[in-house]
Amino acid sequence: MTHHFPVRVYYEDTDLAGIVYYANYLKFIERARSEWLRDIGVDQVAMKAQGVVFAVRRIEADYLSPARFDDALVVASSLHSATPARVVMDQAVLRDGQALFTCRVTLVCIGANGRAARLPAGLAERLG
Repeated sequence: MTHHFPVRVYYEDTDLAGIVYYANYLKFIERARSEWLRDIGVDQVAMKAQGVVFAVRRIEADYLSPARFDDALVVASSLHSATPARVVMDQAVLRDGQALFTCRVTLVCIGANGRAARLPAGLAERLG
């Protein structure tokens, strides 16, 4: 199942050349992952209260074509794989169905001590 999250490019997202600054794609995909988790019933605030949060462990990204001010974009997110220790997602930023940015993101959980932790119980079922 693919989750779709709309994003509008604002002036603040662009650089001097008038295109989306490369690091802002990471913000777009972060927002989309948060909304995807919310939509499948994962409460990240409750997770944090239990002492566990998500952290990006690895990201592989390809910048394919620039987005510009006022573009209407969609971030498409889908689960690639999940284990008791990590979640791997594929994400793409699209304009009119054309991929501008693609990435594979590996997420892990960390505890309050900053060390790796298992995914919370029940999360695997929600990811399924």
